[in-house]
Amino acid sequence: MIALTLPAQDGGSFTPPSVSSHLTPFFSIGGFEVTKQMILVALSVVLIAWFFVAAARKRQLVPGKLQFMGEMGYSFVRNSVAKDVIGAKDYRKFVPLLFTLFFFILVNNLFGAIPVLQLPSFSHVSGAYLLAVIVYITWIGVGLKANGLRYFKLAVVPSGVPWYILPLVVPIEIISNFVVRPMTHSLRLFATMLSGHLIVLIAGSGIEFLLAQESIWLKGTSLLVLVGSIAMYMLEALIMVLQAYVFVLLTAIYIEGAVHADSH
Repeated sequence: MIALTLPAQDGGSFTPPSVSSHLTPFFSIGGFEVTKQMILVALSVVLIAWFFVAAARKRQLVPGKLQFMGEMGYSFVRNSVAKDVIGAKDYRKFVPLLFTLFFFILVNNLFGAIPVLQLPSFSHVSGAYLLAVIVYITWIGVGLKANGLRYFKLAVVPSGVPWYILPLVVPIEIISNFVVRPMTHSLRLFATMLSGHLIVLIAGSGIEFLLAQESIWLKGTSLLVLVGSIAMYMLEALIMVLQAYVFVLLTAIYIEGAVHADSH
């Protein structure tokens, strides 16, 4: 956290809350600093791997609870995202990517709703940028493989547009598809996770501040803030799940557009 100290009327100082783009590292290995977010990302990989290995270890015709949950999660990504968006003919090869992205983002988001951990990994923008770059390279590569260099023309020249409008439309399409798309893809995830995390933190700080006051009325007001913070906490948990779905859904849409660029 970064604090800005301002002079107060009573001769003391006032330190308003603020947020830093970097957390204080837990420890360093040589010149490499290890932060809480790095540890949570590594933990998410371990948890996801453990869960699905355990779910698939003892496969049965009538699945147990763990196997049922694993199969339900896989089927959701496979059928409701990959197959429905990309199409029954081409979706299979992209299921591993979409499956990995969904559960990786989901678990890292849900860390923000777990007491003690209380930090969504993608409230740090670098992680969101990295995932967006991976998706960006993937769908461009898919478009080139499916359509050759002609893909760039298909991506920026909409079919059926009169030739005299193309000088206006083509620059817009270039900016929209190759600049704005990856930026919004990453910032949507980052901004949502950061803002929700800050709202919950501010509500918690407000409760602490009100309880520290001498007035009984202000102490009582802390109960209202508590009720509101619980509601925001539940809403944030829902948004954590939705953002994982939205990120993967957009990835599938971008891949579908690259695979079938000649038919759009």
